Formats: sequence, structure tokens, C-alpha cells
Amino acid sequence: MHQEKGLVKSQCDGVYFLDMKRALTALLLPLALVAAPYPEATPDTPGKRMLDRYFEQQVREIEESGGLKQVASAQQWRSLEPEYRRQLAAMLGLDPMPERTPLNPVVTGELKEEGCRIEKLHFQALPGYYVTANLYLPEKADAPCPAILYVCGHANMMKDGVSFGNKTGYHHHGLWFARHGYVCLIIDTVQLGEIRGEHHGTYSKGRWWWISRGYTPAGLEAWAGIRALDYLETRPEVDKTRFGVTGRSGGGAYSWWVAALDERIKAAAPTAGVTTLKNHVVDGCVEGHCDCMFFVNTRRWDYDRLVALVAPRPLLIVNTDKDSIFPIDGVFQIYQSVRRLYRLLDAEKNIGLQVAEGPHADLQPLNTGAFHWFERHLKGANPMQVLHDGAEKSLDPASLRVLDSTPADERNTTIDQTFVPAAEPPPVPTQRSDWEQLREGWMSALKNEVFAGWPQDAPALQPVKEGSLEREGIQLSAYDLETQAPFRLRLFVAHRAGLRLQDLELVTLNALDARGWEDFSRTYAGRFGTLFETVPAVAADEEAFEAERKMFANFKWGMAYLCPRGIGPTEWTGSAKAQTQRLRRFYLIGQTLDSMQVWDIRRTLQGLRRIEGLENTALWLQAHRNMAANALYASLFEEGLTRLDLHDLPASHMQGPTYLNVLRHLDLPQAAALAAERTRVVLYSANPALWEFPTTTAKNLGWPEKHWQIRPPPGE
Repeated sequence: MHQEKGLVKSQCDGVYFLDMKRALTALLLPLALVAAPYPEATPDTPGKRMLDRYFEQQVREIEESGGLKQVASAQQWRSLEPEYRRQLAAMLGLDPMPERTPLNPVVTGELKEEGCRIEKLHFQALPGYYVTANLYLPEKADAPCPAILYVCGHANMMKDGVSFGNKTGYHHHGLWFARHGYVCLIIDTVQLGEIRGEHHGTYSKGRWWWISRGYTPAGLEAWAGIRALDYLETRPEVDKTRFGVTGRSGGGAYSWWVAALDERIKAAAPTAGVTTLKNHVVDGCVEGHCDCMFFVNTRRWDYDRLVALVAPRPLLIVNTDKDSIFPIDGVFQIYQSVRRLYRLLDAEKNIGLQVAEGPHADLQPLNTGAFHWFERHLKGANPMQVLHDGAEKSLDPASLRVLDSTPADERNTTIDQTFVPAAEPPPVPTQRSDWEQLREGWMSALKNEVFAGWPQDAPALQPVKEGSLEREGIQLSAYDLETQAPFRLRLFVAHRAGLRLQDLELVTLNALDARGWEDFSRTYAGRFGTLFETVPAVAADEEAFEAERKMFANFKWGMAYLCPRGIGPTEWTGSAKAQTQRLRRFYLIGQTLDSMQVWDIRRTLQGLRRIEGLENTALWLQAHRNMAANALYASLFEEGLTRLDLHDLPASHMQGPTYLNVLRHLDLPQAAALAAERTRVVLYSANPALWEFPTTTAKNLGWPEKHWQIRPPPGE
């Protein structure tokens, strides 16, 4: 590293920092501007071991069905390709594609360098979403030139609080291309551009609603790249039949998005931007990446399917052999898988693999390989051509800054809130036919877009009774249920001692969150500890136990208690950062923890019916807080529920549980209306106004009065 015009430059990813300490940090950490390349060590608990096995199992399932193994012929691929491209667009939040609004390009300045000139410009990919860019043009050209779209990795180019944009960290690429007869447009990303947006929503900002919204900044960067091609088409210096795309790290990923979605790209050389799902989920590479690297994996793809969408166009996969966040074993596996497809398409000559020795860094051998690829495939150069010059940095990053001030109408800083629009609440239905149309649309979306990661074929569930104890007039029995391998959950069933299960008038399943598990443990663990796999270190709540005892003495009721995966006995522990990275793994495999807890509740309702004596007992379901939302959705897919009690139910998925894409279709008030049509729903809420949609729907459609009730929270 060395000083350059007041900035300290790191050779790793071309990042400039203000001081030597930060530059040394850059050399020690892989530059996805996020986390260390290896998973953080966390306590080894039964829950964590189950979770690790679960991720391994899920990845194996996706490898078998979500990759390219099932493609056996060129004809089959051609029949699948259009739908795969549509699915990718949808998983990037681009189905339907946004409107191609006016770009309103503005050139704010120009530089002249040896062999080229550089325009400083911006355009609007959407109204108010400014893409700042540098356009490198050959000094002399007799005819329109091939054009390269260069998309940038995570280069943090700042001085004194002013961002020059990550485009300036890669200016040496633009210089090389322009001096060799290309037009090269280098565009900033939303996170590290001159106007700072956000890539770290789920990584560190707690914006889990991104997933519920179906939003990923990967889609935003893809759209910026597509609009950049639109801009290049307006330039007379450009031969719009010869577009190429390249970039490294984050830019490598965006190269995939653009090349896969936009067939104007005639040659691609993504660098260090893709690896296998196994590398990300099982090996922990996800921890080294922010959200711009991933689509919302609704269709449960492995990444070779993404890469395949470039076929049969010329594709060079570029990587180093010691890249800790794009490991070479995964990169090679993808290359081999996609190479087989190119062979089926009789285009094997169009796929290449360039590997250089070194870490995750912007290395000259990688650059030379990409340059050589474009010379061959955009200019028709002899494959034996030798390139003697490399790309060298020579410009002051500050000289490439586009904006003197931030436009007043910029939306870059808030674009995550609008890029993927949430579904507008529909008018409250007044006719049965209107309601039926809404219901069918919502249920279809829930099955196919929200909970598509549920198992497709679930075997009959058989509860295994592990023990039963009687204490002070209460009988407590423990059953084990494997709701989904390897998650084996413990179900507790309590009732009056001496009363047979078949004599119960009703049984209520309580789906417990962490607070509920603690309350249950305080009530029962002190007296029934041998039925608990691990006895929680909590003080006994004598008052709560006495209340339970009196209830059972007065009523022929049973109370069942379940902790869905990740709660209580199957909890996985660790730092907040470690917990966040586990949650991110779920959405990489097309699920969320919350959605799979819904599955656990569903399976437990089924399991209760398979306990002898409870086959026909009236069944209630009760939960609190976010788990109340999970119980609500579980009720939509199970028959025979008599009543649903929901305490402190969040009013929106913006604050409540995270499910893939749910806010693109409906929110919790609409889900509550779906439930109220099927069963009696009692909502305990201090703010009935939040629930106007189900309240008015029930009234308009004449549902039984008790099917939808709002009561004050207990104790108020």
C-alpha cells in the first residue's frame, strides 16, 4: 500500500482509506465490507447441531433439484430458459420490470488522459435514483466501438466525509479499455456511490422486512446495469451490437445479474462473484457478503442455474485460487456444471475459466484474462494474441467525482423502501365474489411465493411418548415429534390428573416463543423436570402453577405446549452477529426461520390428532407476539381448528415475522381476515383500529359474530 494524493491505498480491492490503520484492516479482512470470511465460533448446543445438519440436508436437496443436473438436452434447456429467466427476475424484485423512465443523463465534466478522454456523468435509472458514472472513450475511433459495462466491487472511496464513488477505485480498468479501442462505462453502486444508499439491510441493519418485501439490493444493481446499457445505446461512439460486462467481487455478482437478464450482453467476464450454495450456507461464506450478492431464493436455486442463463454467449469465469469468500472448489464446481450445458448447446468454445494465484483481490493476472476474453469475443482477435500491458492506476480519485452537491430529489438513500412495491391494501370487499377472488389470489401467493420452501412431501407424523408424570392434580406428558428432519421437537400435554385424554372437551396448543418458553418453564419445570430434556435455570412461578391447577380442576381442558425450532430445547445460541448470519442462511435456501416455525406449528397440529384419545377433540391454537402471526398462518393450512387466540399480534410484517415476498401480496390484517372466515378468531389488542380490514370484512360478508372478536389484552 502507498500514499496517493492524501489517501492511503490498499492493493486489496483497490480501496482507499484515510489512514494507515484502516488500510491495514483492509488487508486483513476480505473486502465485502462486511464480516470475516469464516463463521464465528459459537457454543455447540443440541439446537445448533440440529441446525447445522438441517442446512447440510437442505443444500443437498437443492443441489439435486435446484441446479442443472436435470437438464439432459439442448432442447430441454431452451424450453426451460425463458421461465428460468423470469424466475430470476422475480427473485431480484424485477418481475414485472420497472418502467423504463427517461434517463435524463447529465455530463458534469470531462478529463483528457493519454489515449482517451473521460466524461463525468450521471443518469437516473428511476426518477430520483441517480447512477453516477465515468465514461471512458478512446481518443480516436474511426467507427463505433465495442462497449464494456464495468460494475464495481466494494471500494470505499472517501476523503473528509466526501464519497468519490467506488467507480474511482476501478478507474484503471476504464483507462485500459479506452486505450485499447473500447468505450467503457464504470457505474457506482448504490451503497458506495457518491450518494450513499444501503446494501447491509439484513447483514447489520435489522431490515428483515427487505425479505418480506422481496427486496434485495442485487435487483437494484441489476436494474442500474440494465439502464446503463440503455444509456450506452444512445451514444454514437458505441456499437450497440457488441456489449460486454465485467466487474469483480460485488461487481462480479452484478455482472451475472446483468448478463443473465439482458441478452444485449454478447460477452461476459465476471470476476470473483459467484460460488455454490454449499459454500455460502454450509461453509459460511454468506458471512463475508452483504445482501447485494444474493437474490431472494424463492425457487430454491443453486447458483449454476444463474450462471447458465448466460449460455451460449461467451462467458469467462474468473477467480483466484485462495479467495476465502468465493472458494475455488465451488467456483470450479459451477464451471464444470455450466460447461456441460455449453457442451449440450454445442458452444463449449464459448466458456472459459481463468484462475490466478492469490487472495480475494484485484490482481493483474485476473484483469489480463478478462481483457484477453473481450479482445477475442468482441473484436475477433487471434486467440494466440499476447497482451503486453496491464491496467495501472494513475488518476486522482477526487478528479473523477461527478456531483458537486447532492440533488434535492435523490431517492438513493431511501430506494429500498420503494424499489419493490408493497401490495396496497385492497378495498374492503362488500360482495362474496370479490372476497373469493381475493382469497384465492392470496392463498395461491402464500403457497407458491411465500411458503414455497416447505417440504413438498411430508410423511405422516407419529408422536412418540417419552414419559408422563402426575404432580398435585396435574398430569403432564411429553411427546417427541420430528416435524422436519432433523428437528425433533418436544410437545407437552397437561390436563387434570386422572382424566383420560378422550374425556377432554378441548385441547389448546400453545405455540411458544422465547418468553413463552420461559413462562412455561417457570410453571412446570420445577415439578416435572425429568420430562424436560434440559431443565431451564428459572425460578418456579407458584402463582402460575396454582392458576393452571385450578383451571384443570374446573374444566375438562387440556393444554399442549410446543417450542418451534430455534426456541427452548432446540435454541441455538451465540452473539447477535452469529444469530443474524444464521437467519440469512435461511433465505438463501428459500425459507425463513419464521416460515419454518409456521411449518412446525402445522405439523404439531397434525401430530396432536394422531395421539390416541385426541383424534376428535375440539382443538384451539394460541400464541403471543410474532409467534401469534406464525400461528395465524398455520391456521390457514390446517382443517378442524375450533378457535384461534392471538395475543399482541403485530399489525404488519414490517415489524412482525419475516416471510419471503409476503408484503408483495398481503399483510397481517388480510391474513387475519382469511383466518376469520375459517374459524373463530379472538384477537387481544389495545388498538382495534389497526384491524379495520378483517372487522369490516366480517361484517360486510355476514360471517358469524363470534368468528372475529377483538378483546382488550388480559389484565387491562
